[in-house]
Amino acid sequence: MATVTEKKKASAPKLQHSKERYMFWFENMLLQRRFEEKAGQLYGQQKIRGFCHLYIGQEACSTGAATALTKDDKFITAYRDHGIPLALGTDPKAIMAELYGKKTGTTKGKGGSMHIFDKEHNFVGGHGIVGAQIPLGAGIAFAEKYNKTGNLCICYFGDGAIRQGAFHEALNMAMSWKLPVIFVVENNGYAMGTSVARSSNVTELYTLGEAYDIPSEPVDGMSVEAIHEAVSRAAERARKGDGPTFLEFRTYRYRGHSMSDPQKYRSKEEVEEYKHRDPIEQIRAVILDNKLATEEDLDAIDKKVKEIVAESVQFAEDSDFPDAKEAYTNVYAEDDYPFIMD
Repeated sequence: MATVTEKKKASAPKLQHSKERYMFWFENMLLQRRFEEKAGQLYGQQKIRGFCHLYIGQEACSTGAATALTKDDKFITAYRDHGIPLALGTDPKAIMAELYGKKTGTTKGKGGSMHIFDKEHNFVGGHGIVGAQIPLGAGIAFAEKYNKTGNLCICYFGDGAIRQGAFHEALNMAMSWKLPVIFVVENNGYAMGTSVARSSNVTELYTLGEAYDIPSEPVDGMSVEAIHEAVSRAAERARKGDGPTFLEFRTYRYRGHSMSDPQKYRSKEEVEEYKHRDPIEQIRAVILDNKLATEEDLDAIDKKVKEIVAESVQFAEDSDFPDAKEAYTNVYAEDDYPFIMD
């Protein structure tokens, strides 16, 4: 008869990934969480102005995809755009400086929270017009196919943007031309503040892709492992030349749509219920249960991450605002374009 210890060993889930990957997932998602928490504080202190949309709760959506794709693949998203570049390796100092509107920011202080770009890490930006990035994502994928790079584009958008005509036009064209693009709707349930159930007869959003014969599936957006696996499958399909995949990441944001959102459309109990499925805590449990690291190790990572965020804030504080003349630069490709006045 098997002993209690043997039974425990037999029932213990087998790790699907390496220790290094689990540790990266934990640290990277924690970096996003601490960065966004600090950004929220700074917004309250009026250090950060304008619009600001936090990614708290949705960190698995960026981190899981980052490990499933290559450094040469392209990422594009909407205006909730701090998390993805952090997952891809963009310097937190440059992102924080951009939130401050400083010239050392990712777009020289001219884009702010909604328009983070990083060419070096193939992050093709956060986009403010609802749904505008969807045809852009298809266009990037067209360029990759045309140039025979073997790379793909992953295009993120929210459940509110799925109502735009550009979504349907892009999916139709992408499937017709078998473009190497992964369309991802980050369904956090409420768009700007209206639930999916109140805004659409179709609440299983992934089924919208089936109208264009695109392989489509729902994914647990609170599980970094599930996202990694789903994006890996979609990437394999795209690289084989079979065209796009449509994924519905069923996720949740703990904060409002933006910093000005009073969140009266949902209960505190609902938010707390989702926090029990927190993506960071799930990976923490896997790490500890499988003895990949100790509580002390994870506490040290948290301390390290907080120091990185603190350094990014100090960098932003110490940086200068751009000169007023910068308003006229990077507007046109030609430096001497006739409508630019001195």
